[in-house]
Amino acid sequence: MPARVAGIHVVTRRRLAAGADVDGRNKSGHDGFIVRLGMAFSLSEEQRAFRDTARQFAAENFAPHAAEWDEKQIFPVEALRAAAALGFAAIYLREDVGGAGLKRIDAALIFEELAAACPSTAAYLSIHNMAAWMIDRFGGAAQRKRFCPRLASMEHFASYCLTEPGAGSDAAALATRAERRGDRYVLNGSKAFISGGGSSDVYVCMVRTGGPGPDGVTCIAVEKGTRGLSFGKKERKLGWNSQPTSAVIFEDAEVPVENRIGAEGEGFRIAMAGLDGGRINIAACSLGGARACLDAALAHMAERRQFGKKLGEFQALQFMAADMATELEAARLMVHRAARALDAGDPDATMHCAMAKRFATDRCFEIADRALQLHGGYGYLKDFPVERMLRDLRVHRILEGTNEIMRLIVSRRLLRPGN
Repeated sequence: MPARVAGIHVVTRRRLAAGADVDGRNKSGHDGFIVRLGMAFSLSEEQRAFRDTARQFAAENFAPHAAEWDEKQIFPVEALRAAAALGFAAIYLREDVGGAGLKRIDAALIFEELAAACPSTAAYLSIHNMAAWMIDRFGGAAQRKRFCPRLASMEHFASYCLTEPGAGSDAAALATRAERRGDRYVLNGSKAFISGGGSSDVYVCMVRTGGPGPDGVTCIAVEKGTRGLSFGKKERKLGWNSQPTSAVIFEDAEVPVENRIGAEGEGFRIAMAGLDGGRINIAACSLGGARACLDAALAHMAERRQFGKKLGEFQALQFMAADMATELEAARLMVHRAARALDAGDPDATMHCAMAKRFATDRCFEIADRALQLHGGYGYLKDFPVERMLRDLRVHRILEGTNEIMRLIVSRRLLRPGN
């Protein structure tokens, strides 16, 4: 087993041997029980162990610095590489290229824990995992060995480049062009809202090599330093401030044909496959942020007094907290169900991923909003983490496909002839 892979497995097994708590129950009641096909089951001992490792790592390495990363817009390179040393940058990559070889349900558990400390940083890790997996899954043997080990260690960072200024939700309408000239492609066009833009080393890009529509799209890995590759200004954002975002611009950028991932015309299928997992990941990040907000609200209710009583003694607020916890658990069940569907190769996995992403990101943002309300004026202050969590979670309803597009995916599946 490669050294980096041992991070998740060996570290967690040592914690188990040392008698680490694997119950994992927190204030909001999550004890690892989920449902699949109507059957309840609990997490395996190993899953609980690496979930707890992720929780401890995030508490020690993300949480103390998250507010500063947000305020000063710091991209925490060393903290990310420390996460990679535990295997969190290559969770479901294959082991022969430095990956942990885990499943999507395992990734969901890990991202929830990381996001409970810093949704923005956890979300960048989720995008990095998605881009690296696309190379691992669809790339050839030489590409996998060339790119994946350095992505697994986060010696190199990765970005996913699909969205364009004129092609957001309508991904098949992308216009960035790649013209083949001998053993190279010449790229012209631009990508918008790219997480890691200007900082990442590998950009997994969807470009047009053929005619209009999805069949004309090809996937190409563009490396930082490529002649003709440049970046727009760093975007000023509402949240997600611990990761840089910018346009990625191609002006006669020459990329070797050997950097093409898959065959010409397969890019749209590759992009959509990446997004299935990406939607689970970002939904799991929403779970973590919402859980942290709920826990903060419960702690505040136990201390804050108004009209001679603690907030937690008011029935209306008790009911609000109960609804928040119920909706968080419902969202978690949907995310875990979708992850297991993707792991199992369920033909309806795309629909389940869209359902989970839509439901979890909507509900979790609302949980964060109610947690801020329960804090009163204190929730609006940057001295408390709830306002940062709320800002970070808002964008989850837009990226990896807007929640309106998630509804479109689900409705098309429901109304398909012969359903």
